Amino acid sequence: MRTPNPSYSVHVRVRIKDTPGALGSLATAIGDAGGNIRAIDIVESDGGVVLEDLSVDLRDEEHAEEIRAALTGVDGLEVLSIEDRTFLMHVGGKIEVTSKVPLRSRDDLSMAYTPGVARICNAIAANPDEVRRLTIKANSVAIVTDGTAVLGLGNIGPAAALPVMEGKAMLFKEFGGIDAFPICLDVESPDQIVETVARIAPVFGGVNLEDIKAPECFEIEEQLTELLDIPIFHDDQHGTAVVTIAALRNALKVVDKKMADLKVVISGVGAAGVAITKMLLSAGVENVIGVDSKGAVYEGRSELNQAKRWFADHTNPEQRKGAIYEVLPGADVFIGVSAPGVLTYDDLRVMNRDAIVFAMANPDPEITPEEAGDLAAVMATGRSDYPNQINNVLCFPGIFRGALDAGAHCFTEEMKMAAADAIASVVTESELSPHYIIPSVFNTEVVGRVAPAVAQAARDSGACRPGPAGH
Repeated sequence: MRTPNPSYSVHVRVRIKDTPGALGSLATAIGDAGGNIRAIDIVESDGGVVLEDLSVDLRDEEHAEEIRAALTGVDGLEVLSIEDRTFLMHVGGKIEVTSKVPLRSRDDLSMAYTPGVARICNAIAANPDEVRRLTIKANSVAIVTDGTAVLGLGNIGPAAALPVMEGKAMLFKEFGGIDAFPICLDVESPDQIVETVARIAPVFGGVNLEDIKAPECFEIEEQLTELLDIPIFHDDQHGTAVVTIAALRNALKVVDKKMADLKVVISGVGAAGVAITKMLLSAGVENVIGVDSKGAVYEGRSELNQAKRWFADHTNPEQRKGAIYEVLPGADVFIGVSAPGVLTYDDLRVMNRDAIVFAMANPDPEITPEEAGDLAAVMATGRSDYPNQINNVLCFPGIFRGALDAGAHCFTEEMKMAAADAIASVVTESELSPHYIIPSVFNTEVVGRVAPAVAQAARDSGACRPGPAGH
């Protein structure tokens, strides 16, 4: 059973008699029904009656009716409303456009708009590179999706994906100071995505591809990288890979193992699994085995798409076949980017000593820390309610901040590895432990380390356009 959490929290307004024990009865009723009270505020008190607002964490949407029924049974209490706090947050959308300069006079207007803006337009027409200095382009990112692979939800379409893209824009601004815009496309083919993004590219300094299903996402990223002179980043692939490598570097310090000596089993050979594998190979891992719904990926296996054919050509040196439990013996690391519950406690018994388990399926991992028990020396998930959350927000604000600051026209493998190393470095040797291998998403040091490291790697790897950076 799920535990109460803020994503299902509700705002409860009640009217209750102002008598001894009334508040206790209220709290007891909510507690007995499984709710977790986070806050109680007295709105007003008049004539022996108190109006109170409560914030209560619930298990799921249905739990709200259980809370309502429990409160209805309390003497002297009237339930006025129960509203979902998450829905309230989203009413009217979560982001807005604001001006950076005030318009207080005719002078301000004549410079920001007509007639003064014509001079800026002419300057850009004469020297197109000036667009990065004189417009929002140098600090803007398009968050592009077709809604075909929204995390945990699947193919829900562009409109239903918009709240996720708004949230992503919030994270770009909050952590990286970047102005990001949700672009949710109603399209029928990868070519339509490529054409649309190419046509709107003049506005943006970079493109973050998001929640586009595999294998189409690989083709889209490749074509846009070839077409455009701005960095293209598919976060589901590369963001996941960067943070995974950062976590693994620190986990290896905890168990005293080296990349070159590892056997790694990956559950899930989609966008994230392929990107993680490419970074593992670049980091020096020599033995990676990928497993999908049909078993291990190996050379000669039938019905492999282009991405999985690459996987078969570059991994599984022993050509192992079979399900996860058949290829897991002797593994040092398990990385899950697939589905809930694909591992059991007994499966982990066959792994090498000091096993590292990254179970990152969301919202429910391949195996929970409780189920893994003492068989995992280091355990990480994609969830915030367990230690060691592997979360892409540790990567994308900083890696884009660095790319924009350097005026990069693409992302290179060196930039991604620099981001991973910078994230790992935030956890000091004295702080490092099995329960702390990756910094919190709220750690203010992360972007400050990632951005300059990525910018330097961009310059060193030839990813920057000539002339001064755009930001």
